[in-house]
Amino acid sequence: PAAPSGAQCLEHDCFGIFWAARPFAEASAECERGGGHLMTVRSTVAEDAIALLLQNRSGRLWLGLRLPLPLACTEPAQRLRGFQWVTGDRRTDYSNWAPSGRRCGELCVTVSRELRWEERRCEAPADGFLCEYNYAGSCPRLPPAEGLPVTYATPFGARGGDFLALPPGSSAVVPALGLELRCDEEGEGEGLRWGRAAPGAWPCRLANGGCEGACGEEGGRPRCSCPEGKVLAPDGRGCSSPCAGAPCQHHCVVANTTFLCMCESGYRLAADGSSCEDDDDCAVLPRLCEQVCVNTEGGFECRCHRGYEMLEGHCRPVSRCYEAPCEQRCEDVPGGYRCGCFPGYAVDPRVPTRCLLHCNRSQCPAQCDPHSLSCECPEGFLLDDDTDSGQVCVDIDECDMNFCQHNCTNRPGSYECHCHAGYQLLDQNHCIKIPEDDREGEYSGDFGPGPQTPVPSRTPPKAEHLHPSVLVGIAVGALSAALALLALGYHLVKKRCRPPATMDYKCSGPHEKEMGLQPVASGCAA
Repeated sequence: PAAPSGAQCLEHDCFGIFWAARPFAEASAECERGGGHLMTVRSTVAEDAIALLLQNRSGRLWLGLRLPLPLACTEPAQRLRGFQWVTGDRRTDYSNWAPSGRRCGELCVTVSRELRWEERRCEAPADGFLCEYNYAGSCPRLPPAEGLPVTYATPFGARGGDFLALPPGSSAVVPALGLELRCDEEGEGEGLRWGRAAPGAWPCRLANGGCEGACGEEGGRPRCSCPEGKVLAPDGRGCSSPCAGAPCQHHCVVANTTFLCMCESGYRLAADGSSCEDDDDCAVLPRLCEQVCVNTEGGFECRCHRGYEMLEGHCRPVSRCYEAPCEQRCEDVPGGYRCGCFPGYAVDPRVPTRCLLHCNRSQCPAQCDPHSLSCECPEGFLLDDDTDSGQVCVDIDECDMNFCQHNCTNRPGSYECHCHAGYQLLDQNHCIKIPEDDREGEYSGDFGPGPQTPVPSRTPPKAEHLHPSVLVGIAVGALSAALALLALGYHLVKKRCRPPATMDYKCSGPHEKEMGLQPVASGCAA
């Protein structure tokens, strides 16, 4: 790019002045060739930079303001009068317009020696232009050394020795030492520094020889040294930790002028001395977990057997009772739950979640509701009043009702039929004769029923062989038996009748009475 007539850098921004008559478009292109754009003046700091560059020289210089199309007229009431910076925005904290009314046409802006902004037709050439260059960082000027003048050159073509800061890519030439330095990044993320391609220090009297640590002479040659715990960088001037660039996978520890690699807990250092391998904690530390140990990358995980769950670091049996439909009690067992009952009740074998009243004696206290005054009894029991105990449940002696064909044994709430020798039970109450071929001795009636026809307990006499007087006797006997049965039935009905609020229970089978209840209406049947 063309060299500016003057230039200066403030921190990360540089400005150049070009005294060359150009229209606005050509001036803008010239700035862009140097990596910048026409100058934006957004604050008094930029105004001070213009004053420094002008050095009281007369003339009008292009700024980076242009009236955007299709807007053809200015707006004097606005801060930028409708103009826009070449960067595409209208942001500014400063303006210094010369008095002017509303104007129309293709207009741009110049600045005069008095620092006043004036509107001018863009195609008309101005006396010169101001360029602006923005950078991400800068190098400070080298500290002055007696007898060592320095000449700087910037990437946008400016040269001189009075720069306050230099952008990246600038060079510093020291003719007395035959030395040329460059403003570049010394390392990733380390920022900009003055350096050179050749490693090692330059004479210590200029900028400490470029050393980050101390600069000294050894055998008449400059040499850099670093503080304890650091080593010289590859360029021979910078200082870095021995761990910088170390191949450690996890951690690096400085040991004098070298480094050691270390691994996190749960890992061990591999044979290469830098990478880390997982330790099988479950194998190294037996009984690490209460039940099951599972090794993981860099650690381990404790788990529980089926039927258990982890609670506060311990395996506890999984409770299923909170969701169990048990009517009274519940007990957790491996793999599930088991329902139970309160005293006086037994688990219903047909519905294991329910409880039925249960009595294993001939008489038990009735289960009464104090609110409704109703009482309940197990199957095979009748509700009765006892002067000492109040409402009680009394066992029904089913053997008195001749349910069994042969022999009968009464039990609390039930009964059991037995057969004579040579017979076996057909069903709950009847017996059948055992065929001669199947007999091997006397039988007690404990055999299951076969496909035989029930044998009547007694054979009724044939009516056609009876004498008339005998028939009269039989009729009188039958009437007497009927009266006796009627009296017995009245007695039983009287015992079973009670107020409508109560309920009785009767067994549905001889072997089911102790485990189940079936409600029977307390009203008496006719």
